[in-house]
Amino acid sequence: MKAPAEGARRRARELVFRIVYQGDLMGEPYAVPQHAAGEAEPLSEDQRALVDDVLSVLQRRGREVDEALAQAAENWELGRLAATDRSVLRAAAAELLGRPGTPVRVVLDEAIEIAKRYGSEESGRFVNGVLDRVARALRPGEL
Repeated sequence: MKAPAEGARRRARELVFRIVYQGDLMGEPYAVPQHAAGEAEPLSEDQRALVDDVLSVLQRRGREVDEALAQAAENWELGRLAATDRSVLRAAAAELLGRPGTPVRVVLDEAIEIAKRYGSEESGRFVNGVLDRVARALRPGEL
């Protein structure tokens, strides 16, 4: 059985994924879907901090996140990836950058589970492969 904090953080990560996905599809800043989601879904202080931290990294360092993903996703252009996979990858890479206290393996495992839930049959494996390379570049020695 999962500890309550783990389930709560998964819920926060899924919310980040949905915000990033909506922002990506609608071509709008993350603040728009973040505001709407914040009103519709009550979050604990810990959940809110995770959501805010990850989205802040994406807003301030989005280009850096995309560059790290582009290097790791050999032979795949970010714009041609499924929007679900791209959103999971962006959220997880931003968490790797913005929340150094969270173990790499936790970020990867959570992203893989979200990809499996919302993506295609191959999404979990694809996200795992890309994020493994991203994590080794952004946080060497932690895997």
